[in-house]
Amino acid sequence: MQYGICNLGIVPIRLEPSDTSEMVTQALYGDHFKVLEQRKKWSRIRFAYDKYEGWIDNKQYIEIIESDYTQLSNESIKLSKDLIEFVSDASNNLYPIPIGSCLNGLKLLGHVFDGHTINNKGVKSDILSTSFLYLNAPYLWGGKTPFGIDCSGFTQMVYKLNGFQLFRDASQQATQGEALSFIEESEPGDLAFFDNNEGNIVHVGIIMEDNYIIHAHGKVRIDRLDHSGIYNVEKNLHTHKLRVIKKIA
Repeated sequence: MQYGICNLGIVPIRLEPSDTSEMVTQALYGDHFKVLEQRKKWSRIRFAYDKYEGWIDNKQYIEIIESDYTQLSNESIKLSKDLIEFVSDASNNLYPIPIGSCLNGLKLLGHVFDGHTINNKGVKSDILSTSFLYLNAPYLWGGKTPFGIDCSGFTQMVYKLNGFQLFRDASQQATQGEALSFIEESEPGDLAFFDNNEGNIVHVGIIMEDNYIIHAHGKVRIDRLDHSGIYNVEKNLHTHKLRVIKKIA
């Protein structure tokens, strides 16, 4: 088994080993993973954090040894707190990194970081304030940053920045936590999941106070939430059908 760590800010992870293949998620700086299969130009990886799999360009990560992988996996995660910051190497080359980048591998990568960090588990009330950092971020399938993010990338990163672990996709996140029977039982920071006509979970958002929800749909936006689902006042219609509400934290 081989292992790797992402040494760049934002790297696409693709469905197939090709630059033209669909991006299914992103590796942010410091994310480490197992290398399940290595080809000439591409590697199929499995992230340590959420076990998500995909293909990464071999030029966009650095190989590490098993003991380093194990150590990184066992440490409490330290994340970058600033919207955008930089790490620097011994030659003073700068590497831009987005909020939520993992800083546990700094020494391993020979990098220095002097920005703000998060390394403690937050309280549930902080989840909403963190979510507002992503407000108006454009929707991007597979994205995980304020420069482009999808619905489950948004919820995963907001929870991660507060010390709570979510899976990557909405359908996977819907398997976590405790189901609530009614919206009235929910608290700000709980997750609402939505399904399509086939009954598959396809969307997720974070519940706010007073029957509002913040979610990634075109952009990270705030809409009304009722027993039917998400109501878009601008379009005067329901855009998503409510399936279940989950209490994770």
